[in-house]
Amino acid sequence: MSRFTACIAAAALALPLPAAAQSADAYPSRPVKMIIPYAPGGATDIIARIVGIQLAKSLGQSFVVENHPGATGNIALEMVAKAPADGYTLLVGNVSTNTINENTFANTLTIKPSRDLVGVTKLVEIPHIVAASAAFPASSIPELIAAAKKAPGKINYGSAGIGSYPHLDMEKFERKAGMQLTHVPYKDGAGKMVPALLGNEIQVAFINLSSTLPHVRAGRIKALATTAPQRLPSFRTCRRWPSWAMRGSAPTRGRACSRPRRRPRPSSTSCATRSRPRFPDRP
Repeated sequence: MSRFTACIAAAALALPLPAAAQSADAYPSRPVKMIIPYAPGGATDIIARIVGIQLAKSLGQSFVVENHPGATGNIALEMVAKAPADGYTLLVGNVSTNTINENTFANTLTIKPSRDLVGVTKLVEIPHIVAASAAFPASSIPELIAAAKKAPGKINYGSAGIGSYPHLDMEKFERKAGMQLTHVPYKDGAGKMVPALLGNEIQVAFINLSSTLPHVRAGRIKALATTAPQRLPSFRTCRRWPSWAMRGSAPTRGRACSRPRRRPRPSSTSCATRSRPRFPDRP
């Protein structure tokens, strides 16, 4: 295991460093950049800042979070993939940047994540909710479907960009429910989707729990359904998203840390199978 991978995985997961890593050349010897594909305030940003604080405490060096939103995460993807493979530029991404974009934007990306990036460790899995503006009359999935069928195309839903997983999941939901909504993409991710929900600019969104929990607790956003595998203490009255709507989709969405891949390709040193931290219900 390289000193770099051992340090990042162990510190992020609050584990002691292996002896071999402790005795190797010091890393990090200067600040490390953590590139976030979305604007501040979303789950990816929140998780990166929590992990960055832990890394700084464990390794004695600054981990600086930089937000580079746009193009459904592709701006940050290309920035990290083209950075020196020295361990001082990291990507904290989600299923869109880590998996989906490579296929959805195959004709526009100048890099290939599966080839040009290598995973360091998974950080967390986050359940999602179908959220609604407090001003929107519907308070359940059946009521949402009924309202959408009564006024096709009149209900707006937000996503983190065209081709992002919130967009794709809502598209599948629309088709299976036989309804028509209007898609409003936000290049900055949940950091802009949440204010749009609060202001009733969009009426619904498939969005992560971390970004919305304080507003749901305060009654400013309604949770129509949750994808959480088990009932959550904060959502005891919230129903699960119907199984027919979730078919083909995972109940949670992960956040993971990646780095530029060295040339020639090294042997795999991923620590993804190690235990990961348990983040609190409240971001």
